[in-house]
Amino acid sequence: MKYHHRFTGMLVAGVLGAAFLAVLPAQGKEWKSVTIATEGSYEPWNLTLPGGKLSGFEPELMTILCERMQMQCKLVVQNWDGMIAGLQAGKFDVLMDAIVITPDRQKVIDFTVPYAATAASFVSVGGKILPETTGDKAIIKLTNDPASINPAIAGLRAALKGKTIGIASGTVYTPFIDQYFKDIATVREYNASADAILDLQAGRIDAVFDDVTFFTSIMSRPENKDLGFDGPKIAGPVWGQGEALGIRKSDQDLKAKFDGAIKTAMADGTVKRLSEKWFKTDVTP
Repeated sequence: MKYHHRFTGMLVAGVLGAAFLAVLPAQGKEWKSVTIATEGSYEPWNLTLPGGKLSGFEPELMTILCERMQMQCKLVVQNWDGMIAGLQAGKFDVLMDAIVITPDRQKVIDFTVPYAATAASFVSVGGKILPETTGDKAIIKLTNDPASINPAIAGLRAALKGKTIGIASGTVYTPFIDQYFKDIATVREYNASADAILDLQAGRIDAVFDDVTFFTSIMSRPENKDLGFDGPKIAGPVWGQGEALGIRKSDQDLKAKFDGAIKTAMADGTVKRLSEKWFKTDVTP
């Protein structure tokens, strides 16, 4: 992950929020119950059903993890802007929103072992802005080294010159788009990926860059049947180590519990089963 792949933009708020830790009472090590924050609008990772119930890959996985840990889990909806600060202030204990592990984020909070690793891509109306990719060129794997990234995306830069690219703010993808495309294209940031899709459909932007699992779900809707993947899918260490749960650095006992439950769920095929149900592909790391 949006969000899945999120939150470079909230690091400062997270650091400031850490100040609350000094005055928080220490929670017992029993961990009979936890409160988990999610956005509830980044399908198929997490979504809110018409009746208000949270569903999706992550809520289903969380239900299984909590049952195995014999822990009561309460899911609450929280906007991105306040997620890290809310975690540090004790409003909730766990962040679950397709969050990718990155070195910058690890300076502020801790993470469980990853339970998914996904690629990103451009989407446009008709999917015909970027050079067509097939076979080995359909997926490119990038590291964090600009020397290797620049030649790999040269064709994408040429095709997107003068275009307008939509991107959700505060995602792991945002700095990538800013660094490698802002000099040749207009980059427009949105509070939510769904808002970028609306502007794409309205013709106000030319392409959107986000997680392929989000796009696959969005494009399955009849109103988005004219959208298509454009160019290669981009994967690899450039997006970090994979998606994981965010936990306060002080709660290593809670992290250990979730680490064990996630590892078991991957080993027995639970994560793979849920992945294929919600994403139509295996995203286990």
